[in-house]
Amino acid sequence: MPTGRRYPDEIRRRAVDEVIERGRKPSEVARDLGMTATTLSTWVRQVQRDRGLLPGPTSEQLARIKELKREVAELRRTNEILKAATGFFAKEADRTRTR
Repeated sequence: MPTGRRYPDEIRRRAVDEVIERGRKPSEVARDLGMTATTLSTWVRQVQRDRGLLPGPTSEQLARIKELKREVAELRRTNEILKAATGFFAKEADRTRTR
């Protein structure tokens, strides 16, 4: 998991294991660790997706989707620049032909 998150990876793993492996309630584990049950439940659901226990995109798939969205945005910006350049050069070519 990327760094810079509020909770270290080890805390995340321990919290999720408490819920999945030991069957504790997310609200109990969250209270013990000083986090919200919503946060912990989100982590648990994602780990369950990653393990194939729940339907939905895995963490790897979500990362790939994010990467592809970034790439699409960059390609769209590039296309806009190329369209603008094409228009500019087409006008310049017309101007030089009419002289």
